[in-house]
Amino acid sequence: MTKSLLIRLTHGLDEQDIAIDEHQLINDFLAKEYITKNGTLYKFNSKYRAGTLGLIQNGTAYLNVIGEYVRDLFIDNIEATKAKEGDLVIAQRLLGKRGSPSAKIVEVLGRALTYSVAYIITKDAKKSIVDLKTDFPIGIEISQSELDSYEDGDVFKINNQDFTIMEHLGNIKDPLVDEKIVLAHYNKHDAFEPEVLEIASSFKEVDASKHPSRVDLRKLAFCTIDPVTAKDFDDAIYYHEETTTLYVAIADVSHYVEPFGAIDNEAIYRSFSIYLPHRSIPMLPRELSETLCSLQPHVDRLSYVFEIKLDLNTLEVSSSKVYEAIIHSQRRFNYEEIDALFEGNLEAKNSSEKEIFEYINKLRVITDALRVKRLKVGYSFRSHELEMSLDENSNILSTTYAEETPSHGLIEDCMLLANKEAAKRFTRGIFRIHEPPNQMKLQNLYQELAGIGMFINIKKSIKETITEIQKQAEEMNLVSEVDTLIIQSQMQARYAPINAGHFGLGFDAYTHFTSPIRRYSDLIVHRLLKAINNHDTMEGSYVLRNIESLCMSVSEKEREASTIEVEFMARKFARWAAENIDGVFNARVTSTDPYFKAELHDTISGARFYITQNLNAALFDDVKVRIDKADIAKAKIYASIIEIIEKEI
Repeated sequence: MTKSLLIRLTHGLDEQDIAIDEHQLINDFLAKEYITKNGTLYKFNSKYRAGTLGLIQNGTAYLNVIGEYVRDLFIDNIEATKAKEGDLVIAQRLLGKRGSPSAKIVEVLGRALTYSVAYIITKDAKKSIVDLKTDFPIGIEISQSELDSYEDGDVFKINNQDFTIMEHLGNIKDPLVDEKIVLAHYNKHDAFEPEVLEIASSFKEVDASKHPSRVDLRKLAFCTIDPVTAKDFDDAIYYHEETTTLYVAIADVSHYVEPFGAIDNEAIYRSFSIYLPHRSIPMLPRELSETLCSLQPHVDRLSYVFEIKLDLNTLEVSSSKVYEAIIHSQRRFNYEEIDALFEGNLEAKNSSEKEIFEYINKLRVITDALRVKRLKVGYSFRSHELEMSLDENSNILSTTYAEETPSHGLIEDCMLLANKEAAKRFTRGIFRIHEPPNQMKLQNLYQELAGIGMFINIKKSIKETITEIQKQAEEMNLVSEVDTLIIQSQMQARYAPINAGHFGLGFDAYTHFTSPIRRYSDLIVHRLLKAINNHDTMEGSYVLRNIESLCMSVSEKEREASTIEVEFMARKFARWAAENIDGVFNARVTSTDPYFKAELHDTISGARFYITQNLNAALFDDVKVRIDKADIAKAKIYASIIEIIEKEI
């Protein structure tokens, strides 16, 4: 049982979109009247909801309803149903009851998390297989003799629906198992099926003569600006000074990936590329993501281009159009090179570079002004992004915090322009929305900041209040820490079929258009814009079919990808800590409620400690900690504060 089917049934599932292996369950639900059928559309009966059961206390729990952003349902008398925390259930709403919305469980469908990871431990001279994160028995049927054939610490991928071992991943002592563990939790994999690879390899290099309907932009001096390690070049830019026109060329993935084909099915399943410190796990086969779709220099590439004419007096877009084109990128730059250009430390080697450098310098003035204007209504959050380097044994070599430089800012504002223009072109599709924070979360934020000595002056708008808080944070040298707290107080950005604006950016409408190689949402937006441009209402309807469910699914996949990236680093930090037991390091307190935590700020930075002795340290105090314990299986580090470092006045 996958959540995907339940999400689709929440919004309405057309008969032609039901997979072969889903028919039996659909018929079963229909017979039990959980769902209704109206024409060819199957949908949950208004009495029923599907959801995941939360923490059970005293026979009660809350049901997290899936497929809708609604209040959790209160569930009573859980013992009678034998449901467990984390189960996926069907619940019948209890209408007319006072208090919180409530329901009763009518059927347990299985585990919400289809997969988990377990490992072998020995306790009281007896081996058992337990969940890696909880140490609870996982309930699979396995003989003692089979258990004894494995070593302590052997790690397995588990199917939670039938409680069987799917794969032996390795041993917890081996650092190389960390990647397998984080991927197994969400059933992610790097390898593509032979059918997908065969299709990806069948495409030929771009021959411009075979694309006469595309706009030929090969004479324009496009360039790409990306991280030095990047291979998947989604976007290229060109600026024409005389007409004040910015060209944002994006890889035309939709030309190669047909809806509901083998590559598309795999792309939907993955939805995002995953970036680990040592490698990436792409959404698309590398034959596309790193080669034919990637806007590499000195080769013809198919692209989808936004041509944006700017009014430099108002810094508004005076007109824009989007079309299929062919470009020929003149140069691939990394961010460091463009920053060197801005500092006067990079000179052009040829006429092409000279032209690029001239327009890049002029474009920077415009994007800097755009940013100043944008931040009058939007926000600039300066939480640091951690970068980690690993050695040949997959252990931590070094960590650094990435800094946003002028070159990052230039590209960011070019992409924001294109994304905004894309969002103007439809009223139903995939919007990137970010709702304003609720007042309760804001009050909690203000109280927490007041506790560290900030004077919180509530202004007329949230924007004014937050800006004042950020100014104080700068004076207190707590910019990143306070911005992180502000981010945590907000709603999470997500994908939605109907526009609700983007609070953080301060935009009335926003979408994701500029990264179709690594984000499935952008690929859908490309397909939708092409249908709109071609006045193809049938294709547009086809693209928008099940769009509500798709938005929910892609938002969930985004959280999965982010969790994998964070948990992988946490596992590496736990191994580093295990080698440094009793070591003393500099850290900063980052949380006091509900758990006391500190973050490592030393030659290695970014590790998070659970503090067992805190010496009454306060939030954001700089401290010295002693590492007491490292739990590699659970990726947790426990430490004691042994000194509070006095702040310089």
